[in-house]
Amino acid sequence: GIFFVMPCKESYQKVDLRTITLGVPPQEVLTKDSVTVSVDAVVYYRVSNATVSVANVENAHHSTRLLAQTTLRNILGTKNLHEILSDRDSISGSMQAALDEATEPWGIKVERVEIKDARLPVQLQRAMAAEAEAAREARAKVIAAVGEQKASKSLAEASLVMEESGAALQLRYLQTLNSISAEKNSTIIFPLPMDLVKKLVE
Repeated sequence: GIFFVMPCKESYQKVDLRTITLGVPPQEVLTKDSVTVSVDAVVYYRVSNATVSVANVENAHHSTRLLAQTTLRNILGTKNLHEILSDRDSISGSMQAALDEATEPWGIKVERVEIKDARLPVQLQRAMAAEAEAAREARAKVIAAVGEQKASKSLAEASLVMEESGAALQLRYLQTLNSISAEKNSTIIFPLPMDLVKKLVE
């Protein structure tokens, strides 16, 4: 409604009670494991008590902005790099609780905090990529070694079966010749009877 302000004696200040979006600029943080990372966040808050926000603090919005930057640095300084990259929800919850408790005497209600992005130094990104590539190569070598081991066991079992049956060895010999002849190559093969080979060996 209409209200009157006495000049030189009274003053008024208009307070917006809607939710305000505060972008926290990127903060250079040294993590618990001594890694430098740049992190920015978004804070959603509103004025819950207009009288307190005007009477208890000079500029509630500016104070909340500075406190959000300090809280972000303090919380991330107690985390390892892998926790910052993988556990953002927990960090956001901790930051929201700390901000909400600190700004309550100012008539501010922090509704939500979100970690936007965590940027690593270029050298660290290259080192992590090289480490991941080396780990993949190591796993590939292990898988190949396991495959060779299983193949050698299968070949050993097959050799025992062929040793018991001469016909099986002859059939395997003919199958090999068939496989070679099916390919387009210039290989010349002279098949010899197995009995003749045995006599030559003996």
